[in-house]
Amino acid sequence: MIAAFLEAQPLLALFLVIGVGYALGQVSVRGFSLGVGAVLFAGLFVGALAPRAAPPGMVSTLGLLMFLYGVGIQYGRQFFAGLAGPGLVWNALALAAVLASLLVAVQAGSLLGLSVPISVGLFAGAGTSTAALQAALAAAGSKDPAIGYSVAYPIGVIGPILAIHFVTAWLKPVIANPAAALRFAEVTVTQPGMIGRNIAAVAASLPAGVSISGLRRDHMNMLAEPALTLEEDDALLLLGLPAALDAAIALLGTADPQRIAKDRRDLDIVRVFVSKPGLLGRMIAELPSPGFPMRITHVRRGDAELIAEPDLMLEAGDRVVVLAPAAKLAEVRAHFGDSIRGNAEFSYVSVGFGMVLGLALGVVPSPLPGVGVFTLGVAGGPLIVALILGALGRTGPIGWRMPMTANLVLRNFGLTVFLAAVAMGAGRPFVDEVARSGVPILLAAALVLSANVGVVLLIGLLVLKVPYDSLIGVMAGATGNPAIPAYGARRLQSDRVDVGYATIFPSMTIAKVIAAQVAVTLASTPG
Repeated sequence: MIAAFLEAQPLLALFLVIGVGYALGQVSVRGFSLGVGAVLFAGLFVGALAPRAAPPGMVSTLGLLMFLYGVGIQYGRQFFAGLAGPGLVWNALALAAVLASLLVAVQAGSLLGLSVPISVGLFAGAGTSTAALQAALAAAGSKDPAIGYSVAYPIGVIGPILAIHFVTAWLKPVIANPAAALRFAEVTVTQPGMIGRNIAAVAASLPAGVSISGLRRDHMNMLAEPALTLEEDDALLLLGLPAALDAAIALLGTADPQRIAKDRRDLDIVRVFVSKPGLLGRMIAELPSPGFPMRITHVRRGDAELIAEPDLMLEAGDRVVVLAPAAKLAEVRAHFGDSIRGNAEFSYVSVGFGMVLGLALGVVPSPLPGVGVFTLGVAGGPLIVALILGALGRTGPIGWRMPMTANLVLRNFGLTVFLAAVAMGAGRPFVDEVARSGVPILLAAALVLSANVGVVLLIGLLVLKVPYDSLIGVMAGATGNPAIPAYGARRLQSDRVDVGYATIFPSMTIAKVIAAQVAVTLASTPG
């Protein structure tokens, strides 16, 4: 009765899985909770109970696209910056882990009497790589890889989540806290070496991360223009982190009792949302003038505060802090838009064209000598394009980035739909295969996953000394499923997990596709 009802109402079944899964994910047992990963198990149960309730494949694909596009857009700049730093080492570590898991899959399959295509399916499932499964299916010319994939996929999701929980509880790593909030301070210029120098020269001599925003002279407040020459007893309004401000005050003179802040007749401060489309994706130095002098001191982006450097690019949802003439505050708000809706909206034009470019890249065949051709698929193509667009920020009239809050909603909803739909489709095959093959094939899948996770954690911690939260991101990228970085970021309260994931996932998607094709092709080649 229940199965028939769910199969007659597939949308209801999908959202039942989402609701029940999230409810289960919030249950904590001795500090451990599955979070979004519980959606997978709710989906497996419903899929086994009512297999025809599984939504069409396009539903899971759409969810995956939403998640990967959001990750790429958000972390594009960090991805390319990381490649110039530790990113290449991280990718080499992840590649070693992926190849180790493939070798273990083939060897374990051989001991169990499994064919190479089924063993490669175990590899693809433990690495939660649909693209690798598709490559193995094409190379094998049969559905054998899907057998191993259906068994290993759930283990490939829950295994890394359990590893993150227990390793974190064991190591108790110290995660670097986010930088302290910026604050204003005032200083009276008394140091002889600073008097007679212009603002630009003085600013260059201050500690990194300190900027000069305002100046008070002769009982009048004004913006700190670079060409202004300092005079004795001028008061300066500084912005920076507390420790850097203390050092700057020592260089300039003595802390001031906030003469500038107490007098708002000439200058005042206003916080406004940047919601005008024409300002998004532009560097602060490129912003049009409102027709009167003003100074952006810093930018609030999500939970972070950023000093308004000339090359800082404004994004949707940013809230800027502006010094401006007291009589012009309303015009400042009008200049930037100041609509809170800008914190939750994004351009469907940019998302539409970005998805088109990503999907188009995903179907472009690339030759692999001796093996054939491979494609990035619906996972690799959109993520790579999103990373590039996220790094660019703007192309002509199109701003590619989106507010952080909107981005979080997009990718979290996409992740949830993806997990629910995939699990519902895998529920019956999973039960059938386990019933047919028994516990050994489950142990083999766990061993394949352990090779991947173990190589990353052991070498990353003991040899490379990768920061723990970044290493969890590397592990998530090497194993693949988006539920893993989501759990890691929540467990560690660090966005560096997502950065590590975005740095690793594109290249490992390609590596898994090639590895699966090569393994199946070599096994089917005579001699």
